[in-house]
Amino acid sequence: MKLERLISMIYMLLNNEVLSASALAEKYDVSQRTIYRDIDAIGAAGIPVISYQGVNGGYGIIEEYKMDKSLLGSYDIGSLITILHSLSTVFDDERAMETVRKLQTIQSEDRPPNMSMDISGRRGHKTSLRILRNAINSRQVVQFEYINGKNERANRAVEPISLHYNNDTWYLYAYCRTRADYREFKLSRIAHLLVLPERYQRSHEVTRQRTSYERNAESERVDVLLWFSSDSLARALDFFYDGERSFNPDGSLTIKLKLNDVSSAKWLLSIIMSFGDGAEIVEPIELRQALKSNLEKMIQRYD
Repeated sequence: MKLERLISMIYMLLNNEVLSASALAEKYDVSQRTIYRDIDAIGAAGIPVISYQGVNGGYGIIEEYKMDKSLLGSYDIGSLITILHSLSTVFDDERAMETVRKLQTIQSEDRPPNMSMDISGRRGHKTSLRILRNAINSRQVVQFEYINGKNERANRAVEPISLHYNNDTWYLYAYCRTRADYREFKLSRIAHLLVLPERYQRSHEVTRQRTSYERNAESERVDVLLWFSSDSLARALDFFYDGERSFNPDGSLTIKLKLNDVSSAKWLLSIIMSFGDGAEIVEPIELRQALKSNLEKMIQRYD
């Protein structure tokens, strides 16, 4: 408890010109005599604390030792706290949480945060994220079963390099020993994750591959027109938030997307089918026919 108080006091002194012993004692709910001892301990640690005499006297730290306050405003501190708090929650990172506590001591505004975030991803990802991060830090080889975009299952042994969060999805960037090349793996497709005792010595650069989502965004080719009923607006906007929207007089919604290749749009068919009769592919005709074919196969299965 004393160590936490000392750290907090240091950041308070860094963020203020002068603080009286009585104000510090009130903040930390200790006696002024305890504050005097804490100030002596801070000074003994090599931090240049100055004592100011007089009515408005107290303690401060020489200006040359302080960081320019203009470099870190209240907005920056609040944003950093939000991001670090989310990271500390996902990865159970006590160092990040300690940084959060330090930043909280120098917040000039005592009010609730106006922003929050959760980057844990889908349920069950936290455990995998923590395992992978530890493996990255310790440079340990990991092994898992992976299902690729062609629905092929294969065991992979990889040298994990970094984790990336993009479009509500976590990715592992690693050197795949199975393929002898760098690959990016979606965490949602990883199963039976195991950290091996072997530590890899190879040096890797953190230059990840672009995801298929990013590659498609750069090579837009085919217009896709989708229609959604008035009962499906919320879900449609959740799925296709970056599409061009047009609200129709009857309350329905038309969304225009641009895809790189119609033949690789199978993911879209499954999403549209999940809307039941509340959605329709208006164009192109190839996707309409593909969806019709899928529906006919489903009907045959249930026959």
